[in-house]
Amino acid sequence: MTTPPREPVAGSSAVRGVRRIDAEGTREGDDRLAVEEPLEIRLGEEPLAVTMRTPGHDADLAAGFCLTEGVIAHPDELEAVEPCTEATHGNVIIVRLSDEALIRRATQIVAARRETYLSSSCGLCGKQTIDRIAQHVAPLRGGFTVAPALLDALPAAMRAAQSTFEQTGGLHAAALFTPTGELRVLREDIGRHNAVDKVIGWSVRLGRVPIDPMILLVSGRAGFEIVQKAAVAGIAFVASVSAPSSLAVDFAQAQGMTLAGFLRPGRVNIYAGGDRVREA
Repeated sequence: MTTPPREPVAGSSAVRGVRRIDAEGTREGDDRLAVEEPLEIRLGEEPLAVTMRTPGHDADLAAGFCLTEGVIAHPDELEAVEPCTEATHGNVIIVRLSDEALIRRATQIVAARRETYLSSSCGLCGKQTIDRIAQHVAPLRGGFTVAPALLDALPAAMRAAQSTFEQTGGLHAAALFTPTGELRVLREDIGRHNAVDKVIGWSVRLGRVPIDPMILLVSGRAGFEIVQKAAVAGIAFVASVSAPSSLAVDFAQAQGMTLAGFLRPGRVNIYAGGDRVREA
């Protein structure tokens, strides 16, 4: 398994002063931290969402968000994703949709008017009920199996490609791997759901949806929204270095997904879809 070299994303980290206290005493110095800034996503001139994110791959983030939140149903409905050159403070990206997607968007607004404001800790913030965010998921494919040894190697491959995490220790990551363990894309962000939207948006902008066959690996816990985003994008296999939530497991089982957690050297827990993981 090979990991392509990665360069830190410009603007993803910043230096701040720090006072370090340890057994050797107190020292003043600098520390490199992950940047957190707001990004406003607009549909033309219409505000769609504000998310706290780590700068970098903003077009991927906007494209992925539009797919996983049901604004678009297919990459063809995304006509353009571009920075707003007239924004006073920057950090604004404009999404332009096809006429078909605009009509559906208008219907969505009439049916359930809401504003979606996200935080870096939880993509569900501002959504009133699970029913409000439930989306139709097309039947998933994911017709492949993998060996436990392959899953065992994925976290190290992802970590090796996390350039900004290496500098700051403060970012989540999401990555897409082929069933043979090849890393296709990795994105980092201070928010888990943002990192997932960025890797999904990378595929959306290339017209590669549904994203199959692929394994989505996330660095933090696998909550419901992470698994739901994967399902909407056509990803049938989700793995995490940490724990899933009960609702994530229930959703994965209902959708015929594979959900693996606690990837550690020599062990993995399979919570749903065990038929895609071969016996050791």
